[in-house]
Amino acid sequence: MLFFLVCDYSKFDEKAKANVKNGLKDLDVGILINNVGVSYRYPMYFHEVSDDEVSAIVEMNVNSTVWMTRFVIEGMLALDDGIVPREKGAIINISSGSALYPMPLLAEYAAAKTFIEKFSIALNAEYSSKGIFVQCQTPFYVATKLAKMRKSFLVPTPDDYVKRAIKFVGHSDSVVQPFWGHALMSMAMDHIPSSILTKIVMSMHMATRAKGKKKDAKIKAA
Repeated sequence: MLFFLVCDYSKFDEKAKANVKNGLKDLDVGILINNVGVSYRYPMYFHEVSDDEVSAIVEMNVNSTVWMTRFVIEGMLALDDGIVPREKGAIINISSGSALYPMPLLAEYAAAKTFIEKFSIALNAEYSSKGIFVQCQTPFYVATKLAKMRKSFLVPTPDDYVKRAIKFVGHSDSVVQPFWGHALMSMAMDHIPSSILTKIVMSMHMATRAKGKKKDAKIKAA
């Protein structure tokens, strides 16, 4: 039996929270995957980000994960049949490779994804002894429609990523990069001095920012 509960996390007010909480209260949730997020339209200085975008990044990336975790974790701990504690479950939080390295011009997004990483590590330490496994996955690009990227050597399709991600559920590490191409990227980036890596990322993001601003100017002119 399939059950669908539709929610707009960009408008996750008290009414929406109550609706989700009530929709989940009678379900035995064994696995929660938090994969809600939004980034900048393109890299930009923090003062260039609109107030709406600033709010959305926190709401979508941070608050959705915190509240969904809160809604299911008590059920994972609850008494099974009122006698034996259930104490089992898995929570998979999707962060980003952006959380692992300096990300100038994506400051708030990277910080939000860093929150997900630290939140997951701490929760895993709190609840692993109670049979609840919490893991943070930190992918780089995946060829989704939202990302508007094509599959390549370092960019898997969603299906390819999911196949590898599933194999890491239950892995002893609380932070993982399931796709081998992303792991190779991290290995290479780990050997670059932070000051140099920051300059490289800044240069790449400035180039992308220039294209984004050019596109904005065309839209405004039209």
